[in-house]
Amino acid sequence: MRMFNFAKRNFKELIRDPLSLIFEIALPIFLLFIFQQIKIPGDTYKLENFTPGIIVFGFSFITLFTATLVAKDRSSSLLIRLGTSPMRAYDFILGYIFSLLPIVLLQDVLFFVVACLLGLKITFNIILTILISLVISVLFIALGILIGSLVSEKGAGGVGSVVVQLVCFTSGMYFSKDLIGKGFAVVCDVLPFEGSLNLIKGSLNHNYALISVNDIVVFTLYTVAVLIAAIFVFQKKMLNANK
Repeated sequence: MRMFNFAKRNFKELIRDPLSLIFEIALPIFLLFIFQQIKIPGDTYKLENFTPGIIVFGFSFITLFTATLVAKDRSSSLLIRLGTSPMRAYDFILGYIFSLLPIVLLQDVLFFVVACLLGLKITFNIILTILISLVISVLFIALGILIGSLVSEKGAGGVGSVVVQLVCFTSGMYFSKDLIGKGFAVVCDVLPFEGSLNLIKGSLNHNYALISVNDIVVFTLYTVAVLIAAIFVFQKKMLNANK
């Protein structure tokens, strides 16, 4: 119960800054729209392939958003007060995750509404893709919690921006990793962003051949590792704040 109360508090805190929310959703939608107007040749920019890229790109802003929220909470006396409560670190982490999932859902729905208006075929796969994307978003939220637990509020914006750039260049949303070289391809295989994109793209297009075992393994390992690290670091910071 306390966890859901904390999630409710976080959600209210998030919607107090509507401009950031609007920017977070509007920029990916603008990119989706403008790239479809330019008519860039190649499969990457086809609507059924670029829409999943936009979803993952939107998740990178969720990371930035989350990092800023957590770092802001750390800079206030909130964690000191909460540190005296019976809530554990994982309760706080789940509270942050649950507060952001409605925003992720809203983001996904709006992306698909715009994509369908631009010509994306309406199928049941869209619903399945949204459900899968909610699971994938947990990695990006947890990454934001970890960043916000490690750096200051000012630093959260900078580190979060690095994540945005990594998603852009290593997920494959703009170009194939094979165009750069083997070294770059290895980096893409090691990071979880390409796998996240392939999971969404495969489900949307009902083409599960796009999803490799490496995609699933890397995504799962990163999600578990980042969640554990976020819980551990958050708990340590909370204990230090209450000394």
